Amino acid sequence: MVFSSILFLFIYLPIVLAVYYIVPGRWRNLWLFVVNLVFYGWGEPVYILLMLFSICLNYFSGLLIARYLSAGTGGRHAQGDRPRAKAVLIVNTVLNLAMLFFFKYFDLVADTLSLIPGVRVPKLGLSLPIGISFYTFQTMSYPIDVYRGDSYVQKNFIKFGTFVALFPQLIAGPIVRYKDIARQLDERHETLDQFADGVQRFVVGLGKKVLIANNVGMLWDVYANATASELTFVGAWLAAIAFSLQIYFDFSGYSDMAIGLGKMLGFEFLENFNYPYISRTVTEFWRRWHISLSTWFRDYVYIPLGGSRRGLPRQLLNLLIVWALTGLWHGASWTFLVWGLYYAFFLILEKMFLLKWLDRHKIVGHVYTLLVAISGWVIFQQTSVSQTLVFFRAMYGFGQAGFCAGQDLYYLAGFGLLLAAAIFASLPAGKTLFARLPEKLRSVAVPALIVLVLVISTAYLVDSTYNPFLYFRF
Repeated sequence: MVFSSILFLFIYLPIVLAVYYIVPGRWRNLWLFVVNLVFYGWGEPVYILLMLFSICLNYFSGLLIARYLSAGTGGRHAQGDRPRAKAVLIVNTVLNLAMLFFFKYFDLVADTLSLIPGVRVPKLGLSLPIGISFYTFQTMSYPIDVYRGDSYVQKNFIKFGTFVALFPQLIAGPIVRYKDIARQLDERHETLDQFADGVQRFVVGLGKKVLIANNVGMLWDVYANATASELTFVGAWLAAIAFSLQIYFDFSGYSDMAIGLGKMLGFEFLENFNYPYISRTVTEFWRRWHISLSTWFRDYVYIPLGGSRRGLPRQLLNLLIVWALTGLWHGASWTFLVWGLYYAFFLILEKMFLLKWLDRHKIVGHVYTLLVAISGWVIFQQTSVSQTLVFFRAMYGFGQAGFCAGQDLYYLAGFGLLLAAAIFASLPAGKTLFARLPEKLRSVAVPALIVLVLVISTAYLVDSTYNPFLYFRF
């Protein structure tokens, strides 16, 4: 079940909200726990068992760690049996990663090993549980935080299960850490203003997804599998820019919807995007793009490895490790590892000397960052290195098909206005201009625009069969 579907918008969500606000406050987490599992298991009910296993594994690991540390209800742990607590944490981490490996990476490893002469490892062919990368990282952070003393242990199973399977952010983030919403699970005060803000944020995300991402994505699909003799310079850039906009509005739109749904239920989730395409460096880009994933890797991988505290060579090695893992986290393909190492290269280059130079040449920094990001999305989306090279040759003037073809002009005319609108919407200028309007005008314009976007998006969903969420496959 996806947010941008008639089933979710007009059946599932109204029922969830109606019952949620009818039942007494003490039953609301239980109601959410039940409907979360329904939401997750809608397509493949068997994976509800996997979700329950993940919940139980991390819930009981947290209890054991707290018991060994004599943690009580919080604070920095200063006593207890830390070796046993650490052993529980290690076992928990291994089991979580083993589950993720089994479902997501086993076939990739089997394929790779089978390339060795005389070795044959059969593939399992398992379908990937939706959102497993997101909720595995989310649940892993809980016992780690309990061990560190950054979070108190949750003794109520239903509350913990609600955190893990909370449907607004379950499938594609943002990655919500337990310590960020722990108090909200215990006690939250839903207000009419918060609910209205949530509706507005949700509809904005729905419009991003349905009206922008879905439509610019069609332009990428036109060129995605073009051969070297077909792909021109203009066509390659049209396609690459289209996908860069598609993935931004697709994923940031989903995050907006998740944040909006959270508000409707009384939760406040952290932001996941902050206009990444205005960045002046690649380092800044990744502080603005998928913020919850970047901070997760920073807090649970980069800093534990030593971060920048052990000298420049170790810092660069840590960056390389983090970005190799970031690439593989995104998908079970070696092209994702290439994508991660691609970003590691530029981030290391910036750490070594490029950042200072870019600070003095801001316009060049913008252009450089956009080129890196747009080229990076080509690597990200293509399933083979050979097709990626076809695009790169065409984009950078070494293609076989020349500068421009008739179909490029046709698609530029057909999609030009949409691309211009999407580029403008990806910048903070529109939000700034809207904020400068008189308060009375905004008070009328906002509800009208929200209703208009909802109506047009609904009409589009009724009529269209093209409605993928790109990050569902991760």
